[in-house]
Amino acid sequence: MPGTNSRRDFLRNLGLSAATLPFVLNLPSLGFANQARRKQRLVVMFSPNGVIPPTFWPDEEGPDYTLKESLTPLAPFQDRTLILNGLCDRVRGDGDSHMRGIGCLLTGTELFPGNIQGGSHTPAGWASGLSIDQEIKNFLQQDAATRTRFGSLEFGVLVPDRADTWTRMVYAGPNQPIAPIDDPYQMFEKLYGRMKDRETLASVLDDLQTDLKKIGNSVSSQDRQLLDEHAAFVREMEQELQATAAVKVGHAMPELEPGVKEDNDNMPAISKMQIELMVNSFLNDFARTATLQYTNSVGQAKMHWLGIDEGHHGLSHEPDSNEKAQEQLTKINHWFAQQLAYLTKRLAETPEPGGPGSLLDNTLIVWTNELGKGNSHTLDNIPFVLVGGGLNFNMGRSLKFRRKPHNELLLALAHGFGHELKTFGNPDFCGGGPLELA
Repeated sequence: MPGTNSRRDFLRNLGLSAATLPFVLNLPSLGFANQARRKQRLVVMFSPNGVIPPTFWPDEEGPDYTLKESLTPLAPFQDRTLILNGLCDRVRGDGDSHMRGIGCLLTGTELFPGNIQGGSHTPAGWASGLSIDQEIKNFLQQDAATRTRFGSLEFGVLVPDRADTWTRMVYAGPNQPIAPIDDPYQMFEKLYGRMKDRETLASVLDDLQTDLKKIGNSVSSQDRQLLDEHAAFVREMEQELQATAAVKVGHAMPELEPGVKEDNDNMPAISKMQIELMVNSFLNDFARTATLQYTNSVGQAKMHWLGIDEGHHGLSHEPDSNEKAQEQLTKINHWFAQQLAYLTKRLAETPEPGGPGSLLDNTLIVWTNELGKGNSHTLDNIPFVLVGGGLNFNMGRSLKFRRKPHNELLLALAHGFGHELKTFGNPDFCGGGPLELA
């Protein structure tokens, strides 16, 4: 199997430009695809401020369960869904529950002391360990059979520009938060190279057409179709970005400013773009792990498209007796479940290149939150909803545990990739070993 240098030499000998690399480095008929073993992928999707338990958790346990209102968008994929109730973030220490909720969510370990003052008596800093997605990424990147161009990709939707404990859940190591990319333009450029002209959105494919024709004679018909699909996707995404950038004022926008990501009401459009970019990144085998972060801990999105004018975090503080707030929060989590269902659908309908089944057959999505319930700020019963087939868990079930440390789930994710860690995060919460989900 050609290594990276020989791949580049091969392309150079064909007279291909570096811009063509993202399109051809995973083509099976050129022997470039790392198909030595089955591809497995992990996606962690985050939404903030807890859930409404009566409209979220199924009453039943086992395979015969009924989805509550918050989760009904997952009905088409119920047999591929695993709902885990009773997992708790047992990590304590400095910081308030929102800070520890997001900072310890994927790291399973304490926050460093720091100067970021939250709602508790003790300020805090960044997490003191790396996150499980990055641990798995590092494990996969060590082996040529599972190594990818980026290793991991971090997507965001309306994540604030500021860098603090409430806005970061991914860590490359202690004190090393990784910022998600929540501007679709920026993610597009990361995946396909910088566009030549941001004002006119000149197609990046203009410089690639000749190259793609050259390579087309050297690959299989299946790979030629894949190249055509990649090219069509990039064109469609550019058109989508251009449409989203349009503003309803009396003049044209001179260039694409960060206003796309700053505009609260663009949240649904940005979500769709980021999902499409993520699916295409998997199709190209750019990464095997990814995160999709909606806003941030204490996120205050105002979901006007749902008829909700109040900020999300403010609503989550309302008492259980406020029936209107309970209904609105249920609507909000229903919308997040719709985003999860759309990602699931797109993965399910996309064939796995060079392998059997669909992208969903080889991908596990984990939807989670920093709190179990917003108005109590509890770190018990953290929502974990798993969808897909990437790690060979026994899906199609509702499971209930009794205050199991969520570190055991993080261990199970690593073990699902063949990375048999003994502990992850704080070892005090790993005594039960990996959560048994097979």
